[in-house]
Amino acid sequence: MIDLRSDTVTKPTDEMRAAMASAEVGDDVWGDDPTVNRLESVAAEWLGKEAALFVPSGTMGNQVAVMTHCRPGDEVLVEAEAHVYWYEVGGIARLAGAQPRTIHTPAGLLTPDLVRGAVREENIHYPTPRLLCLENTHNRAGGKVHPLTEFRAVTDLAHSLGLKVHLDGARLANAAVAQGITMAEAAAGADSVMCCLSKGLCAPVGSVLAGTREFIAEARKNRKVLGGGMRQAGILAAAGLISIEKMVGRLQEDHQLAQDIAAALQDMPHLTCDLAKVETNMVQVDLDRPAGPVVDALAREGVLCGTSGPTRIRLVTHHDVSGAHPAEVAKAFRTALA
Repeated sequence: MIDLRSDTVTKPTDEMRAAMASAEVGDDVWGDDPTVNRLESVAAEWLGKEAALFVPSGTMGNQVAVMTHCRPGDEVLVEAEAHVYWYEVGGIARLAGAQPRTIHTPAGLLTPDLVRGAVREENIHYPTPRLLCLENTHNRAGGKVHPLTEFRAVTDLAHSLGLKVHLDGARLANAAVAQGITMAEAAAGADSVMCCLSKGLCAPVGSVLAGTREFIAEARKNRKVLGGGMRQAGILAAAGLISIEKMVGRLQEDHQLAQDIAAALQDMPHLTCDLAKVETNMVQVDLDRPAGPVVDALAREGVLCGTSGPTRIRLVTHHDVSGAHPAEVAKAFRTALA
């Protein structure tokens, strides 16, 4: 099977498995797991922040960040289709007790004008605007990159309005590679940033949350209350170190494979696939019919994928997709749509 459902389906590399088997460990809740401590130190430098925290998942990282920045009743500004709002089970309200204020955009990317228009003046009837959440790359916008200049303009404006900024950088490494910049440059301007190690970077489990030392100290408590205090977590952190040190540079291969798949599908009847919109490792395919039956038919042809709308299929490339797969994917689509 060619599994294009997500880059979360990547398997850990042989080097990761070996590192996990031999990892030096301790009790991380006590702060004495040397491999976790090293991962957090490396991740902080990688992301250009003072400190970092290892968390089991990107969702936990995002929700810990919201809990740390906000008090109950505060307002969190977020793009209307952002992951932290769309796919995290109402965590902003359930866990932080904060109120999301959604901002609709034409292509998933917030601008200074849109943010300025969403921040209301002080009024006894309004919640206090406390936090702006950004996402890079943007999942539901098809892996779209928030360009560095525009990203900085938004964070500067947010800070001038008294807001903190959290960056959901689940696929920030893809955004950095696509722009030819470092992770620290991609995260600059954000007060906190979460990055997943278990998507295109191939670790089996885990994400990192980074910010100031004071922020991370409070975030560690919030991780604990959510059940994220792991014990001999160095077994997992060992794979995460390899993700950071060795897996980022190869992401351009995933981006090229996404381009190749889009090119193979571009002129096929019954679908629209815009090659110009493929910026990283995601391909969106719009159909002239409901997507569900086509997904089932593709599975019968050996291609696994998912939907991101009633008539839209999403394909995600990753480490376990090969250069031979684009032609096979195109063949499967021809049969499934026949």
